[in-house]
Amino acid sequence: MGMQSVAVACGALTLCLALTTATNPGFVVRITQAGLDYAQQQGIAILEKELAQLKLPNISGKSGELHYSLSRLHIPSFRLPHSQITPISNVGLQVSISNASVELNGDCWVKFLFIKGPGSFDLKVENISIKFILRLGSDTSGKPTISTSDCSARASKVGLHFSGKLAWFYNIFKKGNKSLLQKQLETMVCDNVAKSVHNELQTYIWTLPVTARIDDKIGINYTLVAPPRATTQSLDLDLKGEFYSLAHRSPVPFSPLPLAFPSDHERMVYFGASSYFFNTAGIAYHEAGALVFEITEAMIPKDVEFKLNTSVFSAFIPQLEEKYPNMPMKFRLSTPTAPFLTIGEGGISFQPIVDVQAYAILPNSSLAPLFLLSLTGNVSAVINVRSGRIVGSLDVGRIRLSLKDSAVGTFQVQFVQSIMNYLSSSVLLPRLNARLDEGFPLPLLDRIQLSNILVRFHQNFLLLGADVRFQPQG
Repeated sequence: MGMQSVAVACGALTLCLALTTATNPGFVVRITQAGLDYAQQQGIAILEKELAQLKLPNISGKSGELHYSLSRLHIPSFRLPHSQITPISNVGLQVSISNASVELNGDCWVKFLFIKGPGSFDLKVENISIKFILRLGSDTSGKPTISTSDCSARASKVGLHFSGKLAWFYNIFKKGNKSLLQKQLETMVCDNVAKSVHNELQTYIWTLPVTARIDDKIGINYTLVAPPRATTQSLDLDLKGEFYSLAHRSPVPFSPLPLAFPSDHERMVYFGASSYFFNTAGIAYHEAGALVFEITEAMIPKDVEFKLNTSVFSAFIPQLEEKYPNMPMKFRLSTPTAPFLTIGEGGISFQPIVDVQAYAILPNSSLAPLFLLSLTGNVSAVINVRSGRIVGSLDVGRIRLSLKDSAVGTFQVQFVQSIMNYLSSSVLLPRLNARLDEGFPLPLLDRIQLSNILVRFHQNFLLLGADVRFQPQG
């Protein structure tokens, strides 16, 4: 049983993973029974093909005066009509296959006293039951691990037919050969399950990076904070769920709160992204210096009759015309602290504080500081999932301004209100939303696609639900 078989049986499932000292996860993945059922349906056809490709070794031995050998063993079919994958609390996933059947043929040779010669045989084994446990865990680096235990394969109905000149002689020893081939096949199935899980499925689940690089400044930590937890209805994976700056990682000054995950089973998989997850993004981008934006006249839409220069602002700041007549201006926006958002049943909201430094661009291209404003406003977010990524957009209500410093005298900031409203909504917001539309990757295994997306807001976390589609190679 190769990678794809158990991988689909569990691979659509084990979506993300690793180890940390945090008590609570920042990100949770839940695989429901519907997800396990889909994995079983998709994986069984692959498993049939792979078991049919089992390479059985030649068998030889002797019993008293009887010497025998079986060679060129071939499996033309391996049928698995009934199977089930079930989460077992505090254990893992139990894979059960019943009423399976296999056909086996090959060449045989026997010597008994003065009788010897070749022949061929056909074996049909029915009512095969195969059962094993998939145990999921994590290593010291927070990567997922998987192993098997308690494997058993049993068959209750065996049909054996010999052909060739000595068929009459082989049939005398049919009963012994039946049990010999049956036992060999049962052992081979369990050995192959353990080998494939160790060599291939383990490799497959490592296609999920426990850290995801977003850009040249920011990454996401999706390591497991504890081994995956199986319940009677689902498989849960608790992840660190933390953004970090690639340049310098520093401890987050707060911890994740517990997530009251709902008992929802309509979708195959659910992702719980906590407010901790999103707020570490704000910290990481702030530490990386990525929350700094500049607004120049070149960024203003061409169809707008608005010039970003001192002449426009001199109507209510007279000193501008005296000191910097008709000079282009530039605004530099930065956050003195990382933005902090809240998530409730009404959605995601936050009130960022932004410093807005205005400059005059002198003829020699140097910058002359003019005034510093503090800007805040109510911001809400719309969240969705596209191509395995969390995407979003922001909407800003009317902003509020206060004057923090000025090199051109005091003035009434309400006169700047309409200009800043326009620059925020028409220049700054589209840039932010273009970045958010690129999205952030969800923790998904290779060749997993999501559909039928559900988005819900709960206290302290965002719940994303989806159905899963596995795309086989080739």
